Amino acid sequence: MPDRIFNFSPGPATLPQEVLAQAAKDIINYNNKGIGLIEMSHRSKDFIAITDETEANLRLLLSIPANYKVLFLQGGASTQFAMVPMNLLTSDKTACYLNTGVWSKKAIKEAKLFGNVDVAYSSESSVFDHVPQQGDYTVPAEAQYLYFVSNNTIYGTQYHSFPSHETLVCDMSSDILSTPIDISKFGIIFAGAQKNMGPAGCAVVIIRDDLLDRVPENIPTMFKYKTHADSGSMYNTPPCFAIHTIGLVLKWLKGLGGISVMDAMNQEKADLLYAAIDKTDFYKGHAKVSSRSRMNVTFNLPTPELEAKFITEATAIGLDGLKGHRSVGGVRASIYNAFPKQGIQQLVQYMDEFEKKNG
Repeated sequence: MPDRIFNFSPGPATLPQEVLAQAAKDIINYNNKGIGLIEMSHRSKDFIAITDETEANLRLLLSIPANYKVLFLQGGASTQFAMVPMNLLTSDKTACYLNTGVWSKKAIKEAKLFGNVDVAYSSESSVFDHVPQQGDYTVPAEAQYLYFVSNNTIYGTQYHSFPSHETLVCDMSSDILSTPIDISKFGIIFAGAQKNMGPAGCAVVIIRDDLLDRVPENIPTMFKYKTHADSGSMYNTPPCFAIHTIGLVLKWLKGLGGISVMDAMNQEKADLLYAAIDKTDFYKGHAKVSSRSRMNVTFNLPTPELEAKFITEATAIGLDGLKGHRSVGGVRASIYNAFPKQGIQQLVQYMDEFEKKNG
């Protein structure tokens, strides 16, 4: 087994090694101040500076307009499944959802606790093997917002063009920072950090200013976006270590040349792996070609027994985390921003050798 494996896990996922090295130092002694990062007061000048720089770099990389707030919240993306309808959906109104996988189904379940939900489209009957195109569904005129998941980790599907609505809400947990986007087209974007941004424990929320005042009066203080916006994400102790590590990842991404460079790198990695799948009948991709994810590549082998053997033998040579989700089975290679091209190359070589031995 090599000293450092290639981690194909869907999350928590691979982080840049230089980020891990710096974060490890900072845990013990941040900036030679004789105190560890995770010991510092979140209201200290040093930590406020970390948060401010992290937000500034995120705004720069994503070109976030001035009329949007950036929040660093606890509870992961799953808490946002409830916070979105809590803040935006009134009990006598309707929200519209596009159901393309497990995470949208969970969000729909939460939204139904707060108002009417119209599921305008679902790909469940085809085991979520695609995402809809703009003309495949109709959004009710009375819908207070339209909700979708940009990338579906379990099924390996991704929107390559986004829906449109005055208040567009997107769970971008698994592909944020992977390709350029126009923030002004969205009302809310949220993302759990543990795939493309940092460690588990933080959700980043980007919210348009006018939506902060839509919250009903009976919503608890901690679940109001306005509470956190008004306090600069410091209403209570934030996920300090996660915020700091996100900041380190953003610096790393800036050093590479920004999101346009990352976008090209991600395309190259995905093309390499999909080419290996498509050149043979031994491997079969789950997602329809037009909906294929560049972050999570899902595929099957001829039998479940071969899939189990493939995963076991891959793990033994340092290609780890390839087991597909239980709802789909097969193989899933999660190749987020920080996943190196070398790991894809080694996986493709292994796939070729495994087919020759077992095909």
